[in-house]
Amino acid sequence: MLMSYFASLNPVNLVNALPSNVAQGLIWGVMALGLFITFRLLDFADLTVDGSMATGGAVTVVLTTNGWNIWAAILVATLAGICAGFVTGLFHTKLGIPPILSGILTQIALYSINLHIIGSANKALPVDKYNLILTSRNIPHAILMGFLFCSVLIAIMYWYFGTEQGSAIRATGCNPSMSKAQGINIKNMELIALCLSNGMVAMSGGLLSQYQGFADVNMGRGAIVIGLAAIIIGEVIGDAILGKHMNFIGRLSFVALGGVIYYIVIGIVIWLKMPSNDLKLFTAIIVAIFLAVPYLRAQSKNSFRKAAKRGAITLASNDTGKED
Repeated sequence: MLMSYFASLNPVNLVNALPSNVAQGLIWGVMALGLFITFRLLDFADLTVDGSMATGGAVTVVLTTNGWNIWAAILVATLAGICAGFVTGLFHTKLGIPPILSGILTQIALYSINLHIIGSANKALPVDKYNLILTSRNIPHAILMGFLFCSVLIAIMYWYFGTEQGSAIRATGCNPSMSKAQGINIKNMELIALCLSNGMVAMSGGLLSQYQGFADVNMGRGAIVIGLAAIIIGEVIGDAILGKHMNFIGRLSFVALGGVIYYIVIGIVIWLKMPSNDLKLFTAIIVAIFLAVPYLRAQSKNSFRKAAKRGAITLASNDTGKED
């Protein structure tokens, strides 16, 4: 039984699927870069992204099918994502609603808004009829465009978060109390960061809708988990490769790379003929493993734990010596 299962696995199918996995991973890498702003820099658990990603896809498809230039459609989709982040920021900074609840409220509202934008549960985007930025019909071009989007965004983020305002956002996430004492308006910084984050997430949704050829109100469901997976996988691998030499631009690069690695892993899971209904389960397991790796590594390097173990070994050997 086991031999027949492995015999049914064709390595050629896995190799053929890798380019598509890389293309999708780069699109989700754009999303992960946006989520990185709130999750890592701001320390803000923003669940808006599940809704704003679908908003980006919905706006892109509707505007494109109504005759808009695809680049203009992507720009408007990004602005729509910025508005979604702005609403979440207002909920949190002006109304005092906790971060998680702020994101959930906006996410729920966006579901209805996305239905109004699309006009139905989903809407097709014929790839042969429109001049799109990337499609699944041309995987090499999709990989190239995904790489260019990630590279440009990484360069812009590296520059921006080195400016005074960008440094203020990073300081707000690192130590809000000290930042406030230094005269930084932390509420404004949170608002700006949420807008930037969801704008990039909506941009990713616009790219994804082109790649898959349709927009769906549920296309952003679980996006937060995939984005976190990309961030965590990228950071773990980056720390393992670069260690203390990991700088900010390196971290951003590995976050984008994390999206590619995540989709390659998912591609391997599908190639192994695992039940498709269990993909969310596999995603949760992958995220849990990569979340645990840094903690377990830190625990293994903990000097106090090592000292305690050495002390216990020494004590045991002394007791053995006395008995002899």
